[in-house]
Amino acid sequence: MAGLATPKSIVVPDKMLEDTGLHVIVDEVTKVDAAKKRVQLSDGRELGYDKLFLGMGASSFTPPIEGIELNGVLFLRGLSDAEKIRAYMAKKNPRNLLFVGAGFISLEIASLLASDGHGSKNITIVEMMDRPLPLMLDEDMAAPVADYLEQKGLTLLTGETVKKILGSNGEVTGVELASGKTIDADMIFINVGVRPNTEMAEAIGLEMGTFGIKVNPYQETSDPDILAGGDCVEKINFITGKPEGARLRGPAVMQGRLAAKRLAGYDIQFPGVLNAGGCQMFDLVVTATGLTEADAKRHGFETVCAVVDSRSKHAMIPDMQPWKIKLVFDKKTQQLIGGQIVSHTIGPSREIDAVSAFILGRTTIGDLTTFTSACNPDISSEPSAEPITIAAEQALQKLKRA
Repeated sequence: MAGLATPKSIVVPDKMLEDTGLHVIVDEVTKVDAAKKRVQLSDGRELGYDKLFLGMGASSFTPPIEGIELNGVLFLRGLSDAEKIRAYMAKKNPRNLLFVGAGFISLEIASLLASDGHGSKNITIVEMMDRPLPLMLDEDMAAPVADYLEQKGLTLLTGETVKKILGSNGEVTGVELASGKTIDADMIFINVGVRPNTEMAEAIGLEMGTFGIKVNPYQETSDPDILAGGDCVEKINFITGKPEGARLRGPAVMQGRLAAKRLAGYDIQFPGVLNAGGCQMFDLVVTATGLTEADAKRHGFETVCAVVDSRSKHAMIPDMQPWKIKLVFDKKTQQLIGGQIVSHTIGPSREIDAVSAFILGRTTIGDLTTFTSACNPDISSEPSAEPITIAAEQALQKLKRA
């Protein structure tokens, strides 16, 4: 989208794979005969297999909105979508852009287009929930993000849904919201989720879950000779133990590695997902992992939470930037189950990886009160103000008063 990477640079070249001894075939699989262990390709060829791996991904969900077929309505999913967007913008030079959904992909693209130097654009983001990044942030952490986006000139409409996409002569001209309000738009971006590509797996007769192909911790399907991973499979949440979609890059990469290890004879289980993710909008970075406070309560957890305002450097160092962290604890076990970071610089946002590690280690409030980070005045706050430790101290005091 930004023109900073070519299409070829974001995929693994065939030659790189072939140099490792792999045989690469670029074709479409039209049928799998699991009984005979045969795969049929679109050109009529058949291939036999001992083990088969399905990595079919997911596709953008097309919401049932009138007018969604109009020219100028585009989706935010893969490389082909990015190429369509660039071509449309080069041809039409749209000025009124509207995003349906305030997830991290929408916000990243919106901020990119707002600062690409190609003239002023009116950018509106419509979100049915009450805040931006609703799957990543609680209301108290999302509020400063909303304020920041507004300061940057974006119009954020929360608690609104698009009822109808308006058009003329086959071209998009705007939207009508459920509230009755109309907004002009000559380009609309749709990002309201994806659906797993499971048609092939269903045709094979594999067991399906609510959110995709059902697999065991070794990535094996109901047919032990067929493995699957990535966006097309159902995953188990590490904290809740319940199935979900969790269609993020991290779990997909890890599941591919674990499937390869299984084929190589290792018995390493997938631990479950935390849904750790991050995004950058202008100079603001947001990262999150585990459960939000709202999600934790929805799953039946009684929570203890702490929010700490921190800084990227020691207070005496110039160019210090503020950042904020929220930790969510299960009151019953006192274990850490979630974290959120909003930062005005990239460095502090990476502390979310430490939070993920603490969740996977089932670290408690008491444990975290003794956490000490590697400190240097130029790269971190002073040791007495380590934000993860301070958050744990605050949570400890809340437990004492409860």
